[in-house]
Amino acid sequence: MEALLSIYLLNLLVTLAMFLVLVFRAWIELKNFRMIWKELEWRRTYETVGKILKAEKDLFTKVEGGEELYEMLCEMFKAEGQ
Repeated sequence: MEALLSIYLLNLLVTLAMFLVLVFRAWIELKNFRMIWKELEWRRTYETVGKILKAEKDLFTKVEGGEELYEMLCEMFKAEGQ
């Protein structure tokens, strides 16, 4: 009877340890998912700003110093200028 109880407790301990490992891995995956999601949001923002910069290039060129500002914004948001 005592051997059966020790096997049961060992099985319970192994099951709990496996559960804790799974919870830890899920927590790490959640952190990675959040980081990737933020990166995707930034990439979408860069694309949107790049499209706006291309569409409004003539607005920048009409202002004094606008060409330099346009180039800086293109570089900052990784948009292709010209």
